[in-house]
Amino acid sequence: MKTANSKNKIRVGIVNVTGYAGLELARLLRRHPSVELVSVSGRSAAGKKLGEVFPHMASVELTITAELGEVDFAFSALPHKESMDVVKALVSGGVKVVDISADFRLKDPALYQEWYGFSHTAPGLLAETVYGLPEVYRKDITKARLVANPGCYPTSAILGLAPVMKAGLIGSHVIIDSKSGLSGSGRTLSLSSHYAEANEDVTAYALEGHRHLPEIEQEVARFMHGAKPVVTFVPHLVPMTRGILSTIYAPLSGRLEASKDGIAELKTLFQDFYKDEPFVRISQVPPHTKHTTGSNMCIIYPTIDIRSGRVIIISAIDNLVKGAAGQAIQNMNVMLGFPETMGLEAAALYP
Repeated sequence: MKTANSKNKIRVGIVNVTGYAGLELARLLRRHPSVELVSVSGRSAAGKKLGEVFPHMASVELTITAELGEVDFAFSALPHKESMDVVKALVSGGVKVVDISADFRLKDPALYQEWYGFSHTAPGLLAETVYGLPEVYRKDITKARLVANPGCYPTSAILGLAPVMKAGLIGSHVIIDSKSGLSGSGRTLSLSSHYAEANEDVTAYALEGHRHLPEIEQEVARFMHGAKPVVTFVPHLVPMTRGILSTIYAPLSGRLEASKDGIAELKTLFQDFYKDEPFVRISQVPPHTKHTTGSNMCIIYPTIDIRSGRVIIISAIDNLVKGAAGQAIQNMNVMLGFPETMGLEAAALYP
């Protein structure tokens, strides 16, 4: 494999470029100065030019193939369950991989049967996989050959919770109320994403338990000093294309006062926790989803409801960038020794 210091660019491929995450990867990678996108697969469009299927990508001179060609680094953007065997083969062949599906995010193989309805076929590889949240696991990601890209909802929730969980400032009972744009459901047609159904409508779903819940619980538990988190997670669909806004509520543990001084201390805690992170910004006002559209930024606003004694944390991301393709490239940069921000410097779109 070529190294990050090679004069030649790293040859990169995308498995399943025809989904929203895969296509966003192609859009971002085409301007990355140290990699060359050399292969994209997608069985439903095999044999067609990428620009023929997606006109906005006409400048990328690639033909979509049924199987990925020879690459040094790969992104798997396959649906859940379909990624396991493909990723296993790539890693066995010496290719480093970032998997955007959920197939390697959970450490307990039994949870896949419970939450996704399938048995994991690569539990040995699952054990060595690094969870791809660079703000938390950067050192481990540098040595990884397989990184599991976090889900979009968990990214917004975990980044919001990490500082207060690690500091022991909140209790174990946490409520996460998240709103997502429709692109989070993928390109597959469904009634819930039909324009006439989704327009002018907001709806909660998966109240019996969303598939991202065990992922959130797994990661939150790592900050809780042995305590078991009790997480209520309620996702909502809203009639917009991109964006996730998570509002997180948790009771104070007693180590921080429910006062103006406590709010100032909380904000300082977040500023210090993320002071060296290029893709997390602590805002002085509650963020909008539009503040992150098209960027790899997570914007967080922490405060305290003095009356109720609860911490309130607002977290906003673009679900297709920091929640998927952008974070995957951020992980690739860390894995290959590139500057972490390389290829991801673009500011958000506005309006």
